[in-house]
Amino acid sequence: MPFLQLTLCVGSADPEPFEDALLGAGALSITLEDAEDNPVLEPAPGTTPLWPSVRIKALFDIASDPLVIEALLQAQLPAALPELAFERLDDRPWEREWLKDFRPMRFGQRLWICPDGQRPDTTASCGSQLTAHSSSPVFIDLDPGLAFGTGTHPTTALCLTWLDGAELHGKTVIDYGCGSGILAIGALKLGAASALAVDIDPQAIIATKENAARNDVADRMEACTVAEMDARPADVVLANILAEPLMTLAAALATLVKPGGRIVLSGLLTEQATQVAAQYATWFHIAPVSVRDGWARIDGTRKETAC
Repeated sequence: MPFLQLTLCVGSADPEPFEDALLGAGALSITLEDAEDNPVLEPAPGTTPLWPSVRIKALFDIASDPLVIEALLQAQLPAALPELAFERLDDRPWEREWLKDFRPMRFGQRLWICPDGQRPDTTASCGSQLTAHSSSPVFIDLDPGLAFGTGTHPTTALCLTWLDGAELHGKTVIDYGCGSGILAIGALKLGAASALAVDIDPQAIIATKENAARNDVADRMEACTVAEMDARPADVVLANILAEPLMTLAAALATLVKPGGRIVLSGLLTEQATQVAAQYATWFHIAPVSVRDGWARIDGTRKETAC
């Protein structure tokens, strides 16, 4: 069914009184958005960060009267109301709406991330660029659902590009902070023998298992929460999370990599790379940092013995 949507920008004001007033006026749902495209990158522990300027969108029953809603808000809010914008919003499968802009994407020479049912024109897109090492494209069919990880973010793209160029045949892989499972699945489809995908979010484990089944690699993948994890050291460990947890987990992640094995770290800003790399230098020979759109990836090879 359709809805009546109300949009208002509250700037830097505390949005909580507006949320309470909207609920009091009959709002069915309330969404906070960034009004000026300012990303919230890495919040401090225990905080719920907001943007410098906040936009609020509220959905009401289509039969609601905008004049009545405005009067109720004016009665509940002591300050002057910001400009209110009402519009009719036709019903859509909102949990799938973002997928309309999700198209097949290539990473490196041969690795493609595809929404279910889509295939790129590989002859036109990359056929002349494929090398002997990458004689045929590799497709990952992905439905990330509620979990992070589609390849659209630079950090995920950096990791996928690394995987495409790595020698993974017969290797064991750990995807730490797996999200949708995209990195573990990519490693398996590029030749890895087995993968362990772990995350702190149970929803990510559900999405990862579904995506593994969709890509016919479920028999070679184990997926579980970090709390359930009982892992042996692997040939490759991928951790696409954030700078602070990467630094906190350095010793733990190092123990998950076999001597001579590889670690791939991302989810950090370019200016954070030096500090994170230094944290891992005790255990790894660190390669030059790779950068994309202000984000960084750190690659390292496990030393035979830590310094």
